[in-house]
Amino acid sequence: MFADIAFLLYVGHLIADYPLQTDHQAGHKAMLGVAGWRANIVHAATHVAVCATLLVLGAAVLGWSLPALPALAALLWIGVTHAVIYRRWPVTAWMRLARQTKWAANGGAAHVDQTAHIAALIVAALCLSA
Repeated sequence: MFADIAFLLYVGHLIADYPLQTDHQAGHKAMLGVAGWRANIVHAATHVAVCATLLVLGAAVLGWSLPALPALAALLWIGVTHAVIYRRWPVTAWMRLARQTKWAANGGAAHVDQTAHIAALIVAALCLSA
């Protein structure tokens, strides 16, 4: 069940992060102020909505019985971790700590960002499959 849940959450992440993310969200989600937080929260909520939809579909098609409270907690985790990672400072801080400044300057931050998101999704999948 873990692999199925992790796969659905990853597909949900890809759908929310690429075809459903607007140019405005991509350009503003890390900015300070109301516009930045609005773009950030709307984009993080898109992740929650898409992942929730896929979990419901997965439960219906595959016959899972996902308890409501852990599922809600996992979705909250996905939303909060995405919103925090989108602020970009955690990725910047990690890359500075890991001495990856050259890689960061050459596009590496996007890879670290995606790795952080996937790690959060794996934690959610582990909690839901326990």
